[in-house]
Amino acid sequence: MSSIRPLIPLLIAAGILLAGNGLQGTLIALRGAREGFSASDIGLMGTFYFAGFLLGCLAVTRILKAVGHVRTFSALAAIASVGTLLLVLVIDPVMWCAIRFAGGFCFAGLFTVMEAWLNSGVTNKDRARVLAIYRMVDIGSVTGAQFLIPIFGAGGFAIFAVMSMMITFSLVPVSLGDRSNPAPPEEVKLDLPRVWRISPLGSIGCIAVGVTNSAFRTLSPVYAEEIGMSVADVVTFVSVGIFGGALIQYPLGYLSDRWDRRSVLLTTTCCAMLAALALAFVARGDPFLNFAIVFIFGCFAMPLYSLSAAHSNDRAGKGEFVLVNAALMLFYSFGAIGGPIAASAVMQYFGPSALFVFSAFVYAILIIVILYRMQVRSGVPAGNRSRFTALLRTSTLFARLARRGNDSDKPD
Repeated sequence: MSSIRPLIPLLIAAGILLAGNGLQGTLIALRGAREGFSASDIGLMGTFYFAGFLLGCLAVTRILKAVGHVRTFSALAAIASVGTLLLVLVIDPVMWCAIRFAGGFCFAGLFTVMEAWLNSGVTNKDRARVLAIYRMVDIGSVTGAQFLIPIFGAGGFAIFAVMSMMITFSLVPVSLGDRSNPAPPEEVKLDLPRVWRISPLGSIGCIAVGVTNSAFRTLSPVYAEEIGMSVADVVTFVSVGIFGGALIQYPLGYLSDRWDRRSVLLTTTCCAMLAALALAFVARGDPFLNFAIVFIFGCFAMPLYSLSAAHSNDRAGKGEFVLVNAALMLFYSFGAIGGPIAASAVMQYFGPSALFVFSAFVYAILIIVILYRMQVRSGVPAGNRSRFTALLRTSTLFARLARRGNDSDKPD
């Protein structure tokens, strides 16, 4: 416990910041719909957010090397806080796209700084425990913050002020509570064609999951509101899906460590597809039925990135962990950039339920790819498989790449 105590200020800052970011994603969809923005406009905002997020992941290492952790965190938090207030001061789709791009850049950097800082502040003995605590803070903050929307309402200035205050307040524990100055992570080498050759299935899986998960996170509030849910029901719908994904990651990882990882990936993808179809054609306007099915959807849709990454690491050779996972992060981000705009276009023409028909279609393509790859390549023997690691965001992975690459030549 004594080794974890110095990291408590960072964990507090993480909770505040994660809450503000999770709240913003849902609120933008709700408020945008009320301001008359189309589903395509809101989807485009999601695309800009993930484009900025990708750029932030790639650029943050250079910023850290130039000015250090505290100054990087302070600058990015200040920009994110200003952007949050601009959302309510200038209500325009084009401006909101620009703000979301800047927000994606800032939050990618902020998460990477925090997670790299946490990793550098613990020994290998305590690392798993600290990351487990961090994940609990992540899930609790993101889901809990959603319920500030029905308290303050989605239509006024107050909720945006609260978000800006949360982002700004995260500066306090970081600035006053930690005097360490950890070394910045090394820049990550990228070789997408090589990683594609190492694991075509893992690469395609990460792209597919990027498409579907980003579409869900961006447009699920629009779906929920358009089928007639109240504001409280909308935030419950989003939160239940996220919570389901966090809850089932480790049981699925446990199974995939012991069985053919591709079989678990196939089964999980099939279940995600069936749950998506049930949301589209069975749940309809019943809030409780939607809650139950989206929980099942989250249980199987959210862990697909972790399973795809674990399968790719099974194929990686010695010293290739950093290379493989950096490329997978980019593959995921490519899908995440395209997912919201594609899904919103489908919703624009076919209605809100088309969000989950779109997701089911993507899962169906992934199922075909998995079945094909299982025919043309044998599975990895159990003794040669890497250890499953649950990943909730690509920035979490990015922050750990340099440290994990130096821990061992063998991927884990």
